[in-house]
Amino acid sequence: MKKIAIILAAAALALCVSCNKDGGKTDEYAGLSHQTFVETEEAFPNPERGFYFVQSFKSASAYPIVAQSIERQRLQNKTLVYMGYYPKDYMEGDIAPEFLELMRTNMQTLRENGAKCILRFAYSDSESETPWDPKPEIVQRHIQNITPILQEYGDVIMVFQAGFVGVWGEWYYTQNFVSNPNTPEKHALRKQVTDAMLAALPVDRQIALRTPMFARMMYADSYTDTLTIAKAHDGSNRSRISAFNDCFGASSNDTGTFSGEQTRTFWKADTRYVFMGGETCGLSAYCTCEASLKDMEDYHWTYLNSEYHGGVLGRWRKDKCIDEIERRLGYRLSLTDVYTDNAAVAGQDFRVVLKVKNSGFSAPINPRGVELVLVDGNGKKTVYEQPDLDPRYWFAGETVTIDRLVKIPADATGECTLYLNLPDPKPTLHDNPLFSIRLANENVWDDTTGYNKVATFTL
Repeated sequence: MKKIAIILAAAALALCVSCNKDGGKTDEYAGLSHQTFVETEEAFPNPERGFYFVQSFKSASAYPIVAQSIERQRLQNKTLVYMGYYPKDYMEGDIAPEFLELMRTNMQTLRENGAKCILRFAYSDSESETPWDPKPEIVQRHIQNITPILQEYGDVIMVFQAGFVGVWGEWYYTQNFVSNPNTPEKHALRKQVTDAMLAALPVDRQIALRTPMFARMMYADSYTDTLTIAKAHDGSNRSRISAFNDCFGASSNDTGTFSGEQTRTFWKADTRYVFMGGETCGLSAYCTCEASLKDMEDYHWTYLNSEYHGGVLGRWRKDKCIDEIERRLGYRLSLTDVYTDNAAVAGQDFRVVLKVKNSGFSAPINPRGVELVLVDGNGKKTVYEQPDLDPRYWFAGETVTIDRLVKIPADATGECTLYLNLPDPKPTLHDNPLFSIRLANENVWDDTTGYNKVATFTL
């Protein structure tokens, strides 16, 4: 899709934008046309959120992921793939070129078919299978081996889980990285791994750690040293440390995930700005619908395993909260109100006010573009980029107000349609509608462009 025009002039930009809870006042929009919108109950696929499916690759001869698998999962509203790599054949040296080529092939298939991955490396998937991990220097070499691929295909990596250490890469059973570390000093080898992963990824991508204690010991001064608006998304290592919980709701402390209330408050604060996801691992009194929904709200859950644990997923189906979880994982953006000038004149400014509500558990976490797109009666397209708007701050449970003046082209004519486009900002993905955010309203989404219709008027 070729942009006909991109307007960045100050006149086409903001009157204002509010990222606080909307007070619902309408008097300031007196004299404007007003249209209300209703959020749909429909579940549908959106990028970088939701239930994920699992693909594992244990050797260079493993079958790569195929387009048909991605397409089939998209029909079930899944756009995320957990990709687990096990380079266990290379525990004494570099990862072989053919294994790296498998990884590169998988990434290209994701890019071409509208999916992204949750990435993790490990060397064992069995407690009885030893060695569980290689020596630290080998892990460092392996991270160097995969760095070119991570840089080239960072666009389709949603988050990189800090594996490499222990069975399943979960940092528990380990022979080479200090078992049960409880001080920053004992985390030194693990921090070297995490630092190397941070350096290997593009700076706008995050590393997920298995417990809040790991984040505290390696990157925070204390459990009160949480992320804030001032600290979030600044490119620092601290701002790029996210979370995953592979035993969600399994016990009072999620099977050792938490070690006191301070660890809970730490993650509740941080996950407002970083990814939270993982899987369930067993039935308990703590995975009821009521408890699970509250925890997902408190910890801002974005992604969850669609395959495990079967008992927990079955309980959610039986108790009828699975549909709500599916809809609310990550962000869920919808229009509530749109205000526009009553008359539009070619060559003059046109005011549009959008109220956008987030009823999901989380804000969008990775960078996301914001554009207003005008298509006139002749099909001519004008794109108004909004570089000062950042959906990463469109927080769960809040409504943002986007108040803009857009200058209508002098040669525009006929019936015009104004769209909101929330594209992936990466040049490799920007023009692919599969990577744009769909709003949760009826009759606004155009799946051929990835645009959301917000208003129409005639010149």
